Amino acid sequence: MDDNEQAVLTGMLQSAEEAAPVEAVHAVTGDIATALNALSVSLLIADLSGRALVRLTHQTAAGRPGRHQGEEAAEVLPFDGGPYEQALRQQTTQVLPGDGWHTVLAPVAQRGEAIGLLEIDLPDEPNAAVIARINRTAHALAFVVIANRRHTDLFEWGQRSTPFTLSAEIQRRLLPASFTCEAGAFALSGWLEPAASVGGDTFDYSVARDVLHLSVTDAMGHGVASALTATLGVGSLRNTRRRGDSLVTQAEGANRALAEHANVRGAYVTAVLGRIDLATGRCELLNAGHVPPVLVREGRAEPLELPANFPLGMFPDEGYRSGEILLLPGDRLVIVTDGIRERNAADLDLPAALISIAHLHPREAVRALSDAVLATAGPVLADDATLLIIDWYGGHGPRSSAAGADIGRASILRQ
Repeated sequence: MDDNEQAVLTGMLQSAEEAAPVEAVHAVTGDIATALNALSVSLLIADLSGRALVRLTHQTAAGRPGRHQGEEAAEVLPFDGGPYEQALRQQTTQVLPGDGWHTVLAPVAQRGEAIGLLEIDLPDEPNAAVIARINRTAHALAFVVIANRRHTDLFEWGQRSTPFTLSAEIQRRLLPASFTCEAGAFALSGWLEPAASVGGDTFDYSVARDVLHLSVTDAMGHGVASALTATLGVGSLRNTRRRGDSLVTQAEGANRALAEHANVRGAYVTAVLGRIDLATGRCELLNAGHVPPVLVREGRAEPLELPANFPLGMFPDEGYRSGEILLLPGDRLVIVTDGIRERNAADLDLPAALISIAHLHPREAVRALSDAVLATAGPVLADDATLLIIDWYGGHGPRSSAAGADIGRASILRQ
């Protein structure tokens, strides 16, 4: 990185800080256009459906395509297997020749989270040095988006091609800020289907210095009541986790909290709680009345046998027991909710489906499994389906990263 590029990146951050949160990306893309002598620059963010990109624009004139809210416009670009989808899913920069210009599509990512694409139209074909500079710029843009989306609804609104129900709105606040996380020893990703109307399912994770904490929960029932039960359960689990309590203590605390405070008589939550020692691969798991986790190892997918426990909230004085496995490099741990196994979705051969997507990064594997469930159960699921996939590599320490993602572990899409 030369002094000129360093000055541009510094200017980007200053422009983002000086602009209002809703104007930050526009201000930064303006700086990028000037620095690269670009014809146009746009940020395309990933839609919450996982099946499209969205171009956000400030509607200064009538006739902008897509959804509108005041002066804001969101144009949805569905995935079609083309270069836009490939750039996002494979985390690889694409250069597309046009009529008198070239379009560069650079992934905007941070720690494996595919935030979107930086779309730049250049008057000349870029060389390798220019592409490398664009990639670094796109990585910096990821931090601008992450920082500013905390202060405005613009990005969240743009990502919602389908309106959310009230229960889904409550539930979304229970989810981690990023659905994907890469580290030296592991990569994980979670997913919910349908994202716009679920109310009782959640997944969660937190990375400590040497431990990965994770959970998947499913609150009884549907709608707002289920979302409120989930809020109580997740709140209790996070509270005890952040105090450093063991999995058993976390489960027993949530069990008592639900039994005492749930506003629906007899409310309960099924859950799988886990913690993985990042140095050794020792994985402790606690199953509270939930669908058993599945271990994918050496071409086989088998449910894990863990000590049986009642769901959280069912019996307030109940004790809990956990089990343990040792993860080996190449293992994949899969945790789902019962929406994957209920009614028509039960026709899906889950082990076969998991084997068929073993080559995909968790970021893409969760979406592929969700698509397989929808293809089996029909366009509308009878129950929420939530997925959490953790790939274990071993070798706790720094990870390899190029502009926000580990390219060596990214998905290779099969045509």
